[in-house]
This record gives sequence, C-alpha cells and structure tokens, in this order.
Amino acid sequence: MKSIKVIIPAFNEEKSIGHVIRDIPKIVDEIIVVNNNSTDNTQEVAKEAGATVVFEKRKGYGYSCLKGIEYINNQDKEPDIVVFLDGDFSDFPEELIPITEPILNGSVDFVLGSRVKKLREKGSMTPQQVFGNWLACFLMRILYKSSFTDLGPFRAIKWDTLIDLNMVDKTYGWTIEMQLKILKKQIPYQEIKVNYRQRIGVSKVSGTLKGTIFAGVKIIGWILKHYRTK
Repeated sequence: MKSIKVIIPAFNEEKSIGHVIRDIPKIVDEIIVVNNNSTDNTQEVAKEAGATVVFEKRKGYGYSCLKGIEYINNQDKEPDIVVFLDGDFSDFPEELIPITEPILNGSVDFVLGSRVKKLREKGSMTPQQVFGNWLACFLMRILYKSSFTDLGPFRAIKWDTLIDLNMVDKTYGWTIEMQLKILKKQIPYQEIKVNYRQRIGVSKVSGTLKGTIFAGVKIIGWILKHYRTK
C-alpha cells in the first residue's frame, strides 16, 4: 500500500479546516496542517479533527508548503505521494482519490486538479482569478508547449519528484513554480477535472487588491524567469 500524506497551509481557517480534514479519504496516512501564524483557533480545531499541526511564523503560502515538506523530510519514513490542498473548503477533499490514482497506477508523477468552468460553483473564483489563470496557462502553452489549464491548489506529486524540484518560492508563486519546473524537467503529468465551491471566509489573496496584484506579478515573473533560463 502506497503512503500518502496531505499538506494544508492554513491562516485563520477555524471555520473551515475541520470540514476539510474530516472529508479527506481514510487512505491518507497523515494530514499535516501548517498553521501560518493564525490569530484564531485554526490550530485547536485542526488538532481536534485529527490532523498534525506544525507552526510557520513567516506568512506566505510558499513558506507554509515548505514547512510541511520540512516536517515530512525529518520523519523516519518518507511517503510515496504528497497532496496539497487549501484549508478553506473550496476544494472537495474526497476527490483526493481520483487525483492520486494516476500516480498510484504509475502513469504520471504529478496530477493537477483543474477547476473547469462547468464544475465551478458560481462566484467561487473572482474575475481576476479566472483571467490570471487563463493568462498564465496561455503563456505556458505558448512558451513551454504546456497543456495545463489551471493553477489550482489541489495537486498530488510523488515525494521523490517533489524533492527533486527544489521548490523555493515563499509566497504567491508556489503553484506556478511547481508547474514550470514540471514542464522544464519534462516530468509526466496529468490534469483531473475537479469541483470547486465558494470558500468559507474571505480569500487572503484574491480577496484583496494587494494580494491580487502581488500574485499576478509573481506568477508572470516566474514564467518569464524560467523561459529565459530554458
């Protein structure tokens, strides 16, 4: 049986994190919630729901993901697969099974959950998110011959592959960095269409003008940086 661990970055998600943890399929060995300096009861709710909680003081999505990786790396036994998803309950955790299946059967090393329009709840993505995703995927298709259609946070990757990517982004560029490195290293990947709903609470990125601008700059910056170093 393959070992699967889940990393969930979480900043002030006390109202949603319990729902996320409880809906994750039982095939997962460990759920790791990275408490990104929350000021609410995220940590307590996550522990009560059965997750391991680690703390990352430095705010940033990438910082949280890197902390989760560091935690796993310090364990005696490495997992076969790591799954990333958000703590706001916008993803459907039960879809972890189809997302990990192509890796479990040996088809690919990386699977991205693509938030296609027909499976998205109305209002679950802001217009700037939709446009930003389209633009990033368009640029990747033109510059890298990519078939990615989304930058969705719900994703699964083989542990060894994840370590080989040497991820470094600390904030908004985490997801695009991973996909660009997958493309650059010609690692086999696949997209799985997933459902997506309105999150519980307000987004820390798309819910603010500052977050939207910074995320856009980071994403475009990563695409151009990697293209120049091809």
